[in-house]
Amino acid sequence: MKLIKPCLLAITTLLFVNCTAQKKVSSLKDAYKKDFYIGTALSASQIEEKNAKEDALIRKEYNAITAENIMKSMFVHPQKDKYDFALSDKFVAYGEKNKMFIHGHTLIWHSQLAPWMEKIKDSTEMKAFMKDHITTIVSKYKGRIGSWDVVNEALNEDGTLRKSVFLNTLGEQYLTDAFKLAAAADPKVDLYYNDYNNEAAAKREGTINLIKKVRAGGGKVDGVGIQAHWRLESPSLQEIEESILAYSALGLKVAFTELDITVLPNPWDLKGADVNQNFEGSAKMNPYPEKLPDDVQDKLAQRYADIFKLFLKHKDKISRVTFWGVYDGQSWLNDWPIKGRTNYPLLFDAQLQPKKAYDSVMQLKNEKKGSIDKGFKD
Repeated sequence: MKLIKPCLLAITTLLFVNCTAQKKVSSLKDAYKKDFYIGTALSASQIEEKNAKEDALIRKEYNAITAENIMKSMFVHPQKDKYDFALSDKFVAYGEKNKMFIHGHTLIWHSQLAPWMEKIKDSTEMKAFMKDHITTIVSKYKGRIGSWDVVNEALNEDGTLRKSVFLNTLGEQYLTDAFKLAAAADPKVDLYYNDYNNEAAAKREGTINLIKKVRAGGGKVDGVGIQAHWRLESPSLQEIEESILAYSALGLKVAFTELDITVLPNPWDLKGADVNQNFEGSAKMNPYPEKLPDDVQDKLAQRYADIFKLFLKHKDKISRVTFWGVYDGQSWLNDWPIKGRTNYPLLFDAQLQPKKAYDSVMQLKNEKKGSIDKGFKD
């Protein structure tokens, strides 16, 4: 019997170790499947599946998708009497094929407009455009797209309304009209207001006021999108948490829609995501052209870990966390606000390999599983 016990112990230990190993999750979407969707923004080439390695990574790690550019006005509605749905059709089909949550981005935005849209000066013409544009697009994908960014970036940093062709022609009524039109075209789809820096106090208050006015006017708003173009040191976790609580208190779903974390210096301490701003480059502004130093990798990993800990704390209020790009090499932050820099804002590097930041986000879930497995207790 003395010889049998060690054998039994070894076999039991081996089975337990194998069982524990199998319980460790192997992708972002699996790790967080009970918490919220994990999404990514897809480029045109990714929608068309032109790179097999990128496609495999997307399908493995993500269960929600947003079109990075191709559903914006200048692409989908290039002329007054012409729509181009070729790529958006492929985008939706890609999501359906891979059983992903599909998010539409974006219906009304002051930027990336077709030139003919910018020339609209008459309120009657603008109303006709909005009705045709929103109704046509949302109706086309009714029942296939799960949520829409109806209005994007309508606020200034102080929470006041941004001057735009829409505000200039229709006044603030355009906001309510946009949400009404989208709801009429697809009553079941979730409708979001999306913006950057709206975790900051002034812009948060402006967002809340905007949504309250839209609702008071009969518009349907289901959620708010916090773009989350963030930095290593800011915004604070407190600001982010206060925003989650403030928005959810209105009965809104909270989505983090364009998450990335820049590791590079910003000119003049620039914050936000105004794509119309650009600056001349310099070596000081591009400190890591070849490789991200280990100490900065560690900071990025810790920052992502802290953020996802907060997300998990409020998972009951969060519908989706979407990264703005699949991997570092495709990030818009390589060219904004200074062209030609090398940034490292995402969880996968330019070679599509997981970074320390990826490990830190995954470890939050694997550690929890490991503690349960090892101790047979919660």
